[in-house]
Amino acid sequence: MSAKILEGRWVREQILAELRPRIEKLTTSHRQPGLAVILVGHDPASEIYVRNKIKTCGELGIYSEKITPSDTISTEDLLGIIEGLNQRKEIDGILVQSPLPKQVDKRRILLGMQPDKDVDGFHPLNVGSLVADMPAPRACTPAGIMELLRRYEIPITGKHAVVVGRSDIVGKPMALLLLHRSATVTICHSKTSNLAAESRRADILVAAIGRPAFLTREFIQPGATVIDVGQNRGPDGKGLVGDVDAEAAKELAGAYTPVPGGVGPLTIAMLMANTVRAAEQHLCCG
Repeated sequence: MSAKILEGRWVREQILAELRPRIEKLTTSHRQPGLAVILVGHDPASEIYVRNKIKTCGELGIYSEKITPSDTISTEDLLGIIEGLNQRKEIDGILVQSPLPKQVDKRRILLGMQPDKDVDGFHPLNVGSLVADMPAPRACTPAGIMELLRRYEIPITGKHAVVVGRSDIVGKPMALLLLHRSATVTICHSKTSNLAAESRRADILVAAIGRPAFLTREFIQPGATVIDVGQNRGPDGKGLVGDVDAEAAKELAGAYTPVPGGVGPLTIAMLMANTVRAAEQHLCCG
């Protein structure tokens, strides 16, 4: 029996459809939700990501604004832009596209943003709320994965989840979200001893290590749910390859996310959800 394919596009369309009436209600009673995206320099991949975010805003009826400072900008000048956006009531969410140039202090930029406008969910106050399981913006990719698991009715409670990767963007928040759903969670990384054996214990395996097809068949427990977060360039420099060997996932997993088309479409959907939620909070609480 072949593995069930978990389609991120299907989940994305559900999320966006549920957001539309909320956006319409906000627009009718108050104003459009507003998202500002700061793109520093001309990184080709970042330009594509930002273009897709702005396009999705337009399709949903979210006001968006793209700010494109030079890649020579200083930390102080970028902080000045962010402070201006903090003060603007029509802007509910601020997103600073990564990566930033080397001369920019990423930590100071993150701290310079109002936590209630941090729609990426990376501000330390929002991370603290995640740890305490309190309402706050959640990191978009892990939040999208939780939506995927929920909508495909993948059991989490009591299951053993293994997260391969410890980044602040995916690995750590993913582990916490699974923990809050009563999974038993192991976090692994490049320095983990016997990584394959640890991964093979997983009922739910989340691969976010950033190495193309790194998790081969010896990493996968037969019947496991495999969530592949990897977005790596293929061997020929074209196309996308996940962190999991695709053939191994098809043969061994009970369910898996393909690359492309699995986790990828969920990130922007959850960014939109965070922006709408921020707008609702701003309307409610000023």
